[in-house]
Amino acid sequence: MPLEFRLPDIGEGIHEGEIVQWMVKPGDTVAEDQPLVEVMTDKVTAEIPSPYAGVVKELKAQAGQVVQVGSVIITFDAVGKSGEEPKKQEPKAEASAKSATTEAGGNGKPHSTPAKGSCAVATRGDGDSFATGGKVLAAPATRKLAREMGVALMEISGTGPRGRITQADVRQFVESGGTATRPGNGAAHKAPAYVTPAGYGERETRKPFAGMRRKIAEHLVTSKHTAPHFAYVEEVDMTEIVTLRDALLPDAEAQGVKLTFLPFIIKAVIAGLKAYPSLNASLDEASQELVYKNYYNMGVAVATDQGLIVPVVKDADQKNMLTLGREIKDLADRGRAGKLTLDDLKGGTFTLTSIGSIGGLFSVPIINYPEVAILGVNKIVKRPVVRNDEIVIRKMMHLSISCDHRVVDGAEAALFVKKVVEYLEQPGRLLLEG
Repeated sequence: MPLEFRLPDIGEGIHEGEIVQWMVKPGDTVAEDQPLVEVMTDKVTAEIPSPYAGVVKELKAQAGQVVQVGSVIITFDAVGKSGEEPKKQEPKAEASAKSATTEAGGNGKPHSTPAKGSCAVATRGDGDSFATGGKVLAAPATRKLAREMGVALMEISGTGPRGRITQADVRQFVESGGTATRPGNGAAHKAPAYVTPAGYGERETRKPFAGMRRKIAEHLVTSKHTAPHFAYVEEVDMTEIVTLRDALLPDAEAQGVKLTFLPFIIKAVIAGLKAYPSLNASLDEASQELVYKNYYNMGVAVATDQGLIVPVVKDADQKNMLTLGREIKDLADRGRAGKLTLDDLKGGTFTLTSIGSIGGLFSVPIINYPEVAILGVNKIVKRPVVRNDEIVIRKMMHLSISCDHRVVDGAEAALFVKKVVEYLEQPGRLLLEG
């Protein structure tokens, strides 16, 4: 009888994963602990090794499909060293940061349809069914929220794939007095289909919307539908920072650090967050509490071939410029090489995204939920400005902040950015920040 291997629980509360690629095919002879399959979850991408030595019989899920934890994904005709059936071992998933985004605590996140032919897990430890045929489709966190809000899931129309009920559906149901609708249009959400214009079918190319790009999309949709965004833009005179950074470059390079402007900006941002702590917070909707974080973990968005990832510089307030520069480069390099760990992507309290090297005047970034603010750093350009009633050439830059209006008021965001600007325009003050 074939041996079945089920998608293991990689941890971090994950209950489904997308098959990115198989590293074996039916008929292949595999060794125990040989890399078997690459699986992407909302948290991380992991290579899962084979628990058996033997011959691959059948792949139960295809690349691009999403399967539940506990579903059979592959079967083996396995033979141990002595000719006996080997004992099953727990697979050791090796995490990498081909994963780009972290799940927003499960809040309102649509989940994808399980893979065709997969065997869904019936219950979790709390006894809540979350993927059984004939029952309401909802994750345990969604069921917990529904219980806390006194809502019967059977009365709610799910907006996720296969009618899965999300936390956003539960909240919308309560807010609308009993009718779950898509935010903004008053109608039940159905996944919109693109219709090819008549006569153009042969002139279009379709590719699967899967992998990291889909995870990024889901995370952004969750953020936009959960946190009411507002944006504020201010300009900053970077002339003094440019001069200071240029003067420090030789010493930094002598210590093996390529000093960019990000360490200066991070220090200025931390000074602003200390003055306006609401921007370094999160909203716990389940408990209806504001969580103020007395630590400063700076997420730094990094563009990779697989999409945008946000590795985190932990305890940035306790590190000097050179240490920040060294860590930022290390995270960016490992991110582009797909070698970040899950821990590298967790625990952020505030995110910076820089597109200055590409161009543009300013940007309106989407918040990295469940954080409540993100700062866009834009290009530095020489512009004529008025100083002491005279027109002079200065090196100017725009800062673009997006905030969650449930937690941060417009005036507070403006004052925060003003504080950041003060530190950037008077960089000597940054020395007092460590």
